[in-house]
This record gives sequence, C-alpha cells and structure tokens, in this order.
Amino acid sequence: MIEFRNVIKYYGNGVLALEDVSFKVEKGEFVFIVGPTGMGKTTLLKLIYREELPTKGKVIVGGVDITRLRSYQVALLRRRLGIVFQDFRLLPNRTVYENVAFAMEVLGYSKKEIRNRVGRVLDIVGLLHKSNCYPNELSGGEQQRTSIARALVNNPPILIADEPTGNLDIATSWEIMEFLKRINSRGTTIVMATHNKEIVNAMRQRVIGLYNGRIVRDEYNGSYE
Repeated sequence: MIEFRNVIKYYGNGVLALEDVSFKVEKGEFVFIVGPTGMGKTTLLKLIYREELPTKGKVIVGGVDITRLRSYQVALLRRRLGIVFQDFRLLPNRTVYENVAFAMEVLGYSKKEIRNRVGRVLDIVGLLHKSNCYPNELSGGEQQRTSIARALVNNPPILIADEPTGNLDIATSWEIMEFLKRINSRGTTIVMATHNKEIVNAMRQRVIGLYNGRIVRDEYNGSYE
C-alpha cells in the first residue's frame, strides 16, 4: 500500500533528512515511526502525503508513484488519506460539526450525505454531544478526537498521524490510541510518528526506527528501543 524505494531527501539548506530509505507497508498494518527529534520522522510522513518531494528515489502509495503526480493529482491523492497532526489544526471559528463537515464540503458532497456521515463519525469518536461546540470549548483530547473524526470522515484507506498524542496527558493519550486501534481493526492502514515510549512498548506493533535519516531497525511486534 505504501512503499519507499531508496529515498533520499535533502532540504535546500543542504541538510540531509533521509538517506537511502526503503520499506513497504501492507494494507491494514499499524506502523510506528520512532527515533529522536530531528531524525527524519516528519519528513517521511510528509513524503507520503506529498507535502515534500524526495531528492532521489520513489514513493509509491496505492500502486502509484506519487513523485510523478501533477498538482490536480496530488489533491486526489490527499482525498484518499486521513492526516492527524500534533497541534490539531482545527478551524477556530467553526464548530466541531463544521470542522468535520468541511472535509466533505470541499469534495462537493450533498448536505444530506454530509449530515449522515459527520454524525456517524462523531458518534464513533464520542463527540456527537459536542457537535455545536467550538474548539476553544473543548479539552485537548476532545480537539484531537475532532481532528481524527475529520481525518476519517471521507473513509480513507490510510491514516497518517504525526505525534497525535504529543500535546496530551497520559490518560488522554491512551484514549486517543484506543480510537486508533479501533480504526485499524476495521482495516485502515495507520502510519504514526511518535516519541511516546509507553504507548509503543504496550501496543507491540511494527516499529521502524530512524537515526540520522536512515532506517536502523524494522521490527514486527517491536518496542521503542
């Protein structure tokens, strides 16, 4: 479903972010990307959703070499991906319902379909009763659950999560991970960058470790270190 082939990424200032990175992620896998700060985790995720392009190598998503996509094709790619960020990135002047609905509105869905699907996904993440609240009226965990609902509302086969528990306390972090486990059990492929050792060690999923931009280990049923 996702494949990196000998990917190298330099930034314009000459910094080497990734060096000769190769791996495959199959449909339905849950993969943690771990490593110290500045070792290439976020860059790797950005390459999957085409926020960045590799300097060399290929990135293949769903059988398509996304390094060769045109601008309009990049938009189509991102419709097939759900993306969750550490800082939530909710629209402050829109309610929970409107934040999630926005992801469908830009794709031209009917009001009826938006209403049905948004209600369903908010129910899944336990926020149906908060539909009319604004982001500043929510806890950090509720904001992150809203961002997860927004990422899921278009039924993406792949969910990309960049430190989704980074700004949350321990109890709330586990709550978020329970939602992600449930989503994964329904067949969604998840690739998640994290520094959270406790979560990685407890969940025992596949772990890809990065150091200085290189993959130093790739373990199934792995631990943080």
